[in-house]
Amino acid sequence: MKKTVFIGLFLLMGFYILSAQIRTDTVVSKLDLVTHPQVQALKSDRETSFAHILKETKWQPYDSTVTTTPKTAVWIRFQLENPSPDTVKIYVASYDNYLDLYQQNGENYQHFQNGYLTSLKDRSNKKEYFFTEIMLLPSQQSLCYMKLSSDYKLVNPNYPVLYSRLGYLEFADAFEVQEKPAVAFIYTHLISLCCIFSFALVFFFRLRKKVYFHYLGYLFFQIIYVFLVLRTTPATVGNYALYLPYFSHYIFEPVQFIFIGFYIFFILHLLEIKRFGRRLYKVLAGFGIFCFVYAVLRFVINCFWHDLETGELIFFLVRMVVLPLNFVLFFWIIYKVKHPLLKYFILGEGLFFVGAVVSSLVAINSWHLVPDGIFNFPHSQNILFQAGLLGEVFCFSIALGENVFLIQKEKEETSQKFIAQLRQNQLMEENMRKELDKQVNQKTDELVQLYSEIEKQKEEQIKKSFSERLRNMKMLALRSQMNPHFIFNSLNALKNLVMLSRKEDAVQYLDNFSVLLRTILQNSTRNTITVEEELDMLELYLSLEKSRLGENFTYTIHCNSREALSQYTIPPLLLQPFVENAIWHGLQPSTKPEKILSIRFDTTEQLQITIEDNGVGIAESSKTKKLHKSAGTDITKERLSLYNHINEAKMHLKILNLEDNGVPAGTRIIITYNE
Repeated sequence: MKKTVFIGLFLLMGFYILSAQIRTDTVVSKLDLVTHPQVQALKSDRETSFAHILKETKWQPYDSTVTTTPKTAVWIRFQLENPSPDTVKIYVASYDNYLDLYQQNGENYQHFQNGYLTSLKDRSNKKEYFFTEIMLLPSQQSLCYMKLSSDYKLVNPNYPVLYSRLGYLEFADAFEVQEKPAVAFIYTHLISLCCIFSFALVFFFRLRKKVYFHYLGYLFFQIIYVFLVLRTTPATVGNYALYLPYFSHYIFEPVQFIFIGFYIFFILHLLEIKRFGRRLYKVLAGFGIFCFVYAVLRFVINCFWHDLETGELIFFLVRMVVLPLNFVLFFWIIYKVKHPLLKYFILGEGLFFVGAVVSSLVAINSWHLVPDGIFNFPHSQNILFQAGLLGEVFCFSIALGENVFLIQKEKEETSQKFIAQLRQNQLMEENMRKELDKQVNQKTDELVQLYSEIEKQKEEQIKKSFSERLRNMKMLALRSQMNPHFIFNSLNALKNLVMLSRKEDAVQYLDNFSVLLRTILQNSTRNTITVEEELDMLELYLSLEKSRLGENFTYTIHCNSREALSQYTIPPLLLQPFVENAIWHGLQPSTKPEKILSIRFDTTEQLQITIEDNGVGIAESSKTKKLHKSAGTDITKERLSLYNHINEAKMHLKILNLEDNGVPAGTRIIITYNE
């Protein structure tokens, strides 16, 4: 009840506002709604409901400034009156993407849908998307609301027009007569493509060659393109794209570039272009891939960017690149490729190129809109493009047929050559047998000589391998001498502590010595260790010597980066003999109050190790060595020599005697590591 009262109030308001009416008998043929005094308009969001529009009061006269945008819709309100005693049909013509018409029918409103992007199953008029029928009973007055909306910004908006029954029939008949040639050509194109596609499909399943696969892709997407063109016509048979108008609009241009991509790869295999020029093959393959990529990108742009001007700009820019490039590649192929089927390519590509260029020029320059112009006929752009495509398809169909003939001819020629070759082989076989004995004897002598040379090379390799093993064994023997020498010196140090009754120092020394001994035993089986591991052993050893010598002995270790030391490898216990000599033969005999040992690891460029003490120096220590000769330094020097001989990295040793005004001031050992 409330709903009835509510609708009744709005009807009264509508009658009050629209006291003036459009009489059906005044619509002789057609009547423009724009600027009509009995028509009012209102702009709103596209999502605004009809119930909300019924409540609106801010209506204004409908003029040419009130147009749709992708975000806004235009509502038009007018009242129709049928003063005659007969039922009258009035037709609203609108070329917008979407049209929603609400006609008052008693207390309710009847809803009609139409428009270019409205699916066929939702259209009120299944034949024409731009005509919507309004039926008025005898003496009926009907309030009409019409919503116009579009997904694209229209450059030249078309304003709605009312047509009488007679005007509609005249327009429909003229439109049908005008469209018939274009529709007939499109159907001819479609049927031709389907027939050729069927034959190509049979060839593909029989021969399984890529050239037929690419040709099938080329034909298949051309067929889709023709269906997309067909949806813009009044054709009713097979016009399946009308059920998906939105999707069809999005894929219209991508489909064109997809079949161009398949066409390029078809040409690559048909003319065997790789045989005639790899650079040309790569350029064409890249161009084909570009067409596929552009098709995908254009589809994405169409989905998210509803701007007709931007779409036309992209259309223009891409063709400004593609058409000249196609022209260059056309002449490059003619110049480079020498194939029997080249003549069909020239003719087919020429037809396609003419159709594409003329179609693009018509679209860019709007020649199809010029009255009485040569291109002023329905769907002129698509018809011109399709005409070039159809000519190209026929040429390539003939080329594929001749290709089968060439393959068969090539097989026959190959068979004849094979038979002739067999005969020639029989004649050559006797001559070859005669030459065989001579060649066998010659090859036997060569093999004997080669075998002798191989035996000599093997003998030299065995000698070299034996020498290498001998050097390794010598290195191992020197390393085994190094470990007992160090242990002997360490035990002497422990004995001195016990004899001096320094029990706590002896126990601590023994603990540290056991840790050091275990580390030495672990590393004794290794050919090389990292400098960082050698540093760890030196720190253990110096802690032992510190506890033995007491407070008057100090040592320092400087290192830029311990992590950097892990990148260098040296033989185990390489540095310990130099440190040991510095302590036992340099610092221990010294009478200086402070006995200082400095060890520096410099990794700024290459590794450089410096061991320096302020002991008695080389000359004075050589006198004491007569009593007890230390073999550690000599062994270490020989180990360095063997290490440099075996490894690519080289280590250089330098021993300097330090003096202060002629007085011995210590010893400096420098070991430089060069890769």
